Amino acid sequence: MKQYKIALLAGDGIGPEIMNEAVKVLKAVEKRHADVSFDLQEALFGAAAYFETGKSFPEETIKICDEADAILKGTIGLNHEQSQKIPVDEQPERGALLPMRRRYNTFANFRPVYLPKELSFFSPLKEEVIGDGIDFMIIRELVGGLYFGEKKAGVDANGKRYVKELLEYDEDQIRAIVKVAFNTAQSRKKVLHNIHKSNVLKSSVLWNEIVGEVGKDYPDVEVKHILVDAAATYLCLNPKQFDVMVMENMFGDILSDLGGGILGSLGLMPSACVGPEKSYYEPSHGSAPDIAGQNIANPYSMIGSVALMLDMSFGMKQEANNLWQAMQAVFAQGYCTPDLAKGRDVKLIKTDEFGDMVVRELEKMPV
Repeated sequence: MKQYKIALLAGDGIGPEIMNEAVKVLKAVEKRHADVSFDLQEALFGAAAYFETGKSFPEETIKICDEADAILKGTIGLNHEQSQKIPVDEQPERGALLPMRRRYNTFANFRPVYLPKELSFFSPLKEEVIGDGIDFMIIRELVGGLYFGEKKAGVDANGKRYVKELLEYDEDQIRAIVKVAFNTAQSRKKVLHNIHKSNVLKSSVLWNEIVGEVGKDYPDVEVKHILVDAAATYLCLNPKQFDVMVMENMFGDILSDLGGGILGSLGLMPSACVGPEKSYYEPSHGSAPDIAGQNIANPYSMIGSVALMLDMSFGMKQEANNLWQAMQAVFAQGYCTPDLAKGRDVKLIKTDEFGDMVVRELEKMPV
């Protein structure tokens, strides 16, 4: 029997609610596969961890994550007022998320932007723009650039406050993520959009040089270079032109959220954060503290993150595909949670009911 140890970091806000549905699905998958067992280890992470232990990423959680085969992470963060109760360096993003990325070198972030034609009603884009559906992959470098560079704040000789933040990449970092992108493009439609800002940033000049060098090893992949601001425009006007997009950290943060926007919600976008030895999987959206505890948040992105984990960490590609189909089947039958309904004529269900329906759809499928 294959046993996989999974660290469960429910996090804050709606995190625990949607994590419950991820656990429900994992148990259903385990039941369907007699040769697979999941050892689920819960741990505190984010604001919830800080208020209980004084650390957003406490030592006990680090130990559980170190020993896990993969990490499944919920949402983190609080509203502005509550966040002010936490010291700046322990606020969830700085005190937990960035240190976890650094610890496990999860340099490759995969964010699938997927919406089949049958679910096009979720998108704010016109029907003629969506066409037969949206399906592309954003690959974002996740442990370099401005977010991880040296940071300094102070007061200058004239008494003026200032801040200085360093954007830094070396060629090894760029080459690593670019290779991931080329490999992904090679397994899909063999088209790679390289997103950059080389008309202004020297970091992008080096980035493009490395793309050109690595591209020589992938002669079957067509590379298309596009400025990041133009890419933002084309994502709204013609998203179907994209299949695989690769970009540095901050560009990826912004454009992947735009990807959620063209789907209609970040609640429809799971993600995988992959390192050389360990990966973590998480929804792309926030913790939505305003609806926490109401059982109305859709767990699609959380369950989708489970699907990515099954595929990318455990090699269970077919079961991952089954899980995607099960979730889409629930939507296709006209069911939706209140947070995604937005006044549409749908049959409203709760968070846990969505999870139950996904499990029932999954159980109909052959193993």
